[in-house]
Amino acid sequence: MPIAHGQALLTDFYQLTMAYGYFRGGLASTEAVFHLFFRENPFDGGFALAAGLEPIAEYLEHFHFAPDDLVYLETLRGNDEKPIFDREFLDALAEMRFTCDVDAVPEGTVVFPQEPLLRVRGPIMQAQIVETLLLNMINFQTLVATKAARLAIAAGDRPVVEFGLRRAQGPDGGMSASRAAYIGGCAGTSNVLAAKTWGIPVRGTHAHSWVMAFDGELEAFETWAEVLPNNSLFLVDTYDTLQGVRNAVEVGRRLRERGHRLIGIRLDSGDLAYLSREARAILDEGGFPDAAIMATNDLDERVIESLGQQGAAIGLWGVGTRLVTAYEEPALGGVYKLAATRAPGGDWVEKIKLSEQAVKTTTPGVLQVRRFFEHGEAVGDMIYDERHPPAEQPTIVDPADLTRRKTFHHAATSEELLSPLFRGGKLVAGLPSIEEIRTRARSQLASFHSGIKRFVNPHVYPVGLEKSLYERKTKLILDAKGFG
Repeated sequence: MPIAHGQALLTDFYQLTMAYGYFRGGLASTEAVFHLFFRENPFDGGFALAAGLEPIAEYLEHFHFAPDDLVYLETLRGNDEKPIFDREFLDALAEMRFTCDVDAVPEGTVVFPQEPLLRVRGPIMQAQIVETLLLNMINFQTLVATKAARLAIAAGDRPVVEFGLRRAQGPDGGMSASRAAYIGGCAGTSNVLAAKTWGIPVRGTHAHSWVMAFDGELEAFETWAEVLPNNSLFLVDTYDTLQGVRNAVEVGRRLRERGHRLIGIRLDSGDLAYLSREARAILDEGGFPDAAIMATNDLDERVIESLGQQGAAIGLWGVGTRLVTAYEEPALGGVYKLAATRAPGGDWVEKIKLSEQAVKTTTPGVLQVRRFFEHGEAVGDMIYDERHPPAEQPTIVDPADLTRRKTFHHAATSEELLSPLFRGGKLVAGLPSIEEIRTRARSQLASFHSGIKRFVNPHVYPVGLEKSLYERKTKLILDAKGFG
């Protein structure tokens, strides 16, 4: 999906005006720490699944302003019709390459609100300019991967195939969604370019137009079976659904006589619970107990869960619109906030943003996330400042409720979630294959209590600030408000 390598202009204009302000305001050599995180779990759920890191790595490795970018920036004028950017700044952009350190949560990791998914540390101009692209890639792919994970949870051991390219938000959105959906748990995609690019299994049969192009449904099925005997899964609801199933059985018998098999049928409308049970009976009586029943038609995790509770005989799901558009949740809402700065040779100065809404007050410092496990199950995450190592038995405090605390026993095992991705602008971590990311996602989800995976009133997983970090943050807030 490839966004153009190093397209530095793929950013918001205010990132460039701020960069110019830093340059002209004497802050060009200031080092900064930014954290990328989100504030609420999507879909009213109990978790999110991190995705989007590989395209970020590709973007940052090739980050630069091309000559024609600078020509364009030189044409921009302010309200006095004078150039916004001067030649010295444009020359600095021409020489700029990405030299920051980046630490990241690996793709396929289960993550929660307020936890940094990325930490960028380096020259403030660079760290500012890349904000927009980092958010663009993480927000959308994390959202779709999370939706796919929820669909896979609802489907259980029945595969889900992503069918959403035609409804996606443009070609880039379609490619990103196909990648993220596979990471999240989909078994395949209809998107041929995504299948080629990442090695995702490609799936698809035929549409209603195929059936309508012939004088009758039986003729359409027979012709398909002759042309594609090794891909015979028939869409049966163009005219009369159950008669369509009977026609599929008839053609299936002819396929069997020629040494091939009927893969199954697809239902795309109507009462899927009732029709799937009736179709199952017809297929079984016709001698095709192994033929699959696939369902499509504006499905999502709640519909799939409901159909399962109704006893629907569906063994394969095709989900399009509500997956690739992350239906009901238009954006993840990830943000990218400054947490500390320091002048050359100086000490870190913590930065905090206050708000009328407590959830929007940021956490200062150089942050890391530590996940604790007991008996192989994740039991809580601690956000802490790397400059202040936590105690042997650390306590976390819910930043929204100081009475909610949890202490981790010294016998608990733990892992750090943020790991080095770039050092000095050089990629230092190997990028896993999409299969490895997908496997990680499955393993991660299995390590959490089932309560966080509920669709209704999910369990709130414990995430909090390490106690001394909470106290320093509180002091900064009080100082800023004049109560220190």
